[in-house]
Amino acid sequence: MTDPHFHGQAGVRIAGTGLGLPEGRLTNADLEKIMDTSDEWIVQRTGIRERRKADPDQDSQLSMATKALDAALSDAGMKGSDLDLVINGTCSADSTVPSGACRVAANVGATPAGAFDLVAACSSFVYALNVADTMVRSGRAKSVGVIGCEFLTRMMDYSDRRVSILFGDGAGAAVVTADEDTRRGCLWQMTEGDGRDWEKLYRPMDESQIPEWDRENPIQQGCIRMSGQDIYRFAVTKFGEVIASGLEATGLKSEDISQFICHQSNIRILQKAMERNEIPDEKLRINIDRYGNTSAASVPIILHELRSEGKLAAGDLAMFVAFGAGLTWAANVWRV
Repeated sequence: MTDPHFHGQAGVRIAGTGLGLPEGRLTNADLEKIMDTSDEWIVQRTGIRERRKADPDQDSQLSMATKALDAALSDAGMKGSDLDLVINGTCSADSTVPSGACRVAANVGATPAGAFDLVAACSSFVYALNVADTMVRSGRAKSVGVIGCEFLTRMMDYSDRRVSILFGDGAGAAVVTADEDTRRGCLWQMTEGDGRDWEKLYRPMDESQIPEWDRENPIQQGCIRMSGQDIYRFAVTKFGEVIASGLEATGLKSEDISQFICHQSNIRILQKAMERNEIPDEKLRINIDRYGNTSAASVPIILHELRSEGKLAAGDLAMFVAFGAGLTWAANVWRV
């Protein structure tokens, strides 16, 4: 519950981060055994060499999300009971009733914190981070647990090499808290979408959800379908537009940003973004080779790696960028 004595505008600080990664790994060599593909083909087109794979008998979206938030709370030196709100960014929750966030909140002792799942596919964590900043800055909450967690390998049809080679499992989380320094937190944010192109990336659960043009698609129902070329064009274009918008709105230049913390969808998309915006290698971390596309988890995993390595110091400027199914996209410029 929010402190009734807390009012007005506040600064916002990322107090802690953590990961919840499964032990299992699915390498390109493993995929070579079950489909017509090769390590060279996958690396050339995606940059991926391996991805984490959860074990359905031991892991769940809930267990990974709980582990990540527990680690973030420990990093922040806080308890679950210190949280006013838990947001679970995901498109692969174990259930919708109850939400994954409610169960994670119970697991970490965040009672009676509010809790809800936020479903914006790969944009979910950045969407949630924008919500958390707004809640804390306005005084509606003092501390928010923000999670990005996905169990995507159970949504793959491994007879299809175009989609199933891309995705992996995992979780990352951040604890966002009020700070006396009002300059900290989001300087600018964007949370947008365009549902007219939903068919470009979707997961049909029954035949009624499949558009006429996609009825002959051999990918199993309940598995993710994607129009790869359309999503690639969307992502490359939107990446450049979003970064340019953030810099223009804040009056900043690329060199002012310490780190661009970007969704890991495809190495070619990331490289295009770096080229078009003149971002040097050391300012845009790429880890898709080790994790694959973990959707909502990719941004908080990057965030945790950078913080753990001391590459984001207090006062540094960071830009978060993500885009995904919906179609959705989100970004912010954050003074950490």
